[in-house]
Amino acid sequence: MPKVLVVEDDLVFSYLIQYHLELNHYVVEAVKTGAEGLSRLEQRIFDLAILDWMLPDMLGLDVCKRFRAQGGTTPILILTAKNTSEEKAAGLDSGADDYIVKPFDPTELLARLRALLRRPSGWTGKLLRVRDVELDTTTYRVTRAGKEIDLALKEIAILELLMRHPNQRFTAETMLQRLWRSDVSASVETVRTHMKTLRKKLNDSDENALIKTTRHLGYRIVDESC
Repeated sequence: MPKVLVVEDDLVFSYLIQYHLELNHYVVEAVKTGAEGLSRLEQRIFDLAILDWMLPDMLGLDVCKRFRAQGGTTPILILTAKNTSEEKAAGLDSGADDYIVKPFDPTELLARLRALLRRPSGWTGKLLRVRDVELDTTTYRVTRAGKEIDLALKEIAILELLMRHPNQRFTAETMLQRLWRSDVSASVETVRTHMKTLRKKLNDSDENALIKTTRHLGYRIVDESC
């Protein structure tokens, strides 16, 4: 379940984007100003950001430039009503990875997002693959060494997050924020319980572990090919 930041001040347009993304299994966080967008990008981990060109306090291009200047690598898609070659080039030169011109078909938006999300290490077509584990991001079918594994939805979400970012550590608090955002009853212990069950279903032992836990630093999926 990729997490997407939407920075758009038109509330109707923002809602429509959120609707289509959530309908297609994205986790969405939306803000209305460039300052809020930049703050979220600096403080939290997103798989992708969608920035409107014209925001109340600054240009989306400026948000992109500042984020890139700080070393931010999150893929960024610019929304724009501007359709000249010069303006499109300005968007890409600011550090954006792609742009889409308003109005657009939601199908095209989703296709562009999928293209951007294919870029992280570990992505091969519709499959995420780390060692002998495969996750089909369309059907959510999980296999290990060719054997299908029956996982609950949250267990799949945890596995997908780790597989999209091989060797990157995620604390239980970060996972709670990203994957249980709307569940006020969930806690860090909820994450730990799901992680324990996930490892058990994957038959993941401490010896040559696929998912490793480091005290105070969190969880990571180990991919020695990266």
